[in-house]
Amino acid sequence: MYLFIVNPNAGNGEGRRVWNKISKQLRRRGIPYEHAFTDSGEQAHTFLQDRLSGQETWEAVGVVGGDGTIHSLLPAMRHSGVPLAVFSAGSGNDTARGFGIPRRTRAALEVLFNGRPASADLIAVAGRSTLTALAVGFDAEVARNVNRSRYKKICNALGLGRLAYIIGIFHTLLTFRPGPLNVDCDGIAHRFESAWLTAINNVDSYGGGLTICPDAKPDDGVLDLCVVHDCSKLKLLLLFPTVLFGAHTKFSFVTMLRGRNITVSSPIPRLALGDGEDVAATPLNASADPGAIQILRPVPETA
Repeated sequence: MYLFIVNPNAGNGEGRRVWNKISKQLRRRGIPYEHAFTDSGEQAHTFLQDRLSGQETWEAVGVVGGDGTIHSLLPAMRHSGVPLAVFSAGSGNDTARGFGIPRRTRAALEVLFNGRPASADLIAVAGRSTLTALAVGFDAEVARNVNRSRYKKICNALGLGRLAYIIGIFHTLLTFRPGPLNVDCDGIAHRFESAWLTAINNVDSYGGGLTICPDAKPDDGVLDLCVVHDCSKLKLLLLFPTVLFGAHTKFSFVTMLRGRNITVSSPIPRLALGDGEDVAATPLNASADPGAIQILRPVPETA
């Protein structure tokens, strides 16, 4: 038996369209399943927690939605032993991208039925779990502005979710000001006089496909950090095109770090978003939570 959590409003209605394709295939194949439509993350979490604590044995939990929908289910999925299957229907879809899960619905269904369950780490922060990345500072403000914007809905309707984040960068530049930042990485202190952002990643990309931490792996028990600091607005703007390909790491105003336990503090309170959702603010402590969840991933092709 398969269990599906569906956010029909994800991606400006893409969630419902994706679910219609999935349910059609399930019925055609005669595969038993249960599903629920959810209007909020809290509702989705409550339903999933109730179903996982019941007597039914679940083959997998399929999530139809964006990264925020997945984020809301992490407390129930953590150490449940039930693998998570991802069906992209959001704006960023960084979870699917980070785990190599295809965007096309039929291909994602093949991962559900024939994929390989693989252990993945989580990011523990403020008593909560994050799967893809924790954004602190400028990038968090970008994500918040995008989530609250009208242009996000327009971009989603046009199938241009990444464009919404690019617009959000220019939007956020109008008000954000860099400032001092302290980062402690496994007991080693780093001081930045004028920091723009700190990205703490479990996978290599965030923000709709920005390869912010190219070397990040979701199953190595270590968090990868990217700190952008001591640069002008112009340099920051010139940085973002290079982030698409992970080429930004060579710049002098970009510092890459790795560690299991991270502390970020600043005299200016900075917003922190996990998987694009509000989770904390500085000062904060983040740590790797090794092997806390099972993700269904495509089986590697043999040569």
